[in-house]
Amino acid sequence: MSSSAAADSAERTPDRVGRGRWALVAVPALGVLVLDQVTKRWAVTRLCDPPYCPEQSVREPIDLIWTLRLNYAENTGMAFSVGRDRGWLIGVVAVGIVVGLLVVARSLTSRVQLVLVGVVIGGALGNVVDRITRAESGPFSGSVVDFIDLQWWPIFNVADTAVVLGGILLAISMVFEPGGSRAPS
Repeated sequence: MSSSAAADSAERTPDRVGRGRWALVAVPALGVLVLDQVTKRWAVTRLCDPPYCPEQSVREPIDLIWTLRLNYAENTGMAFSVGRDRGWLIGVVAVGIVVGLLVVARSLTSRVQLVLVGVVIGGALGNVVDRITRAESGPFSGSVVDFIDLQWWPIFNVADTAVVLGGILLAISMVFEPGGSRAPS
């Protein structure tokens, strides 16, 4: 194939990911969501007296290595407990972010970026599931289960890790692979 024919072919198919686009988003999203929910369920059954864990029924933390331990906590806010008791608003914003990421994913051509979008979506949905399934006074009013405790950082969970690390890596990948995030022509 001549170089002009290859260029014409590339212009006709600007999307390098093709039909696998949504699998590249859905598989990591589902993987993170399942891992998050399984670990949170474990934390509830191992670190407190279920079904929910009022302060008086929290068990002793499990020390692992250095400052890392598993320690049960509930968070009605977001990171660093900002927005405490505003779970309904945080839940609605999280769903909006998921929708926004799905819109952005339509124009991404990088497999790495699509996977990272899926990781962030999975993390966001993991905490949304907590807010819905643990709700006591209306939609999204439930608390999020946190259990990873470094003792020098706020307690967090798998979903939080996916959102933060996935978001940072997505931003870095967009800086170093800007062509991967171009809009279709």
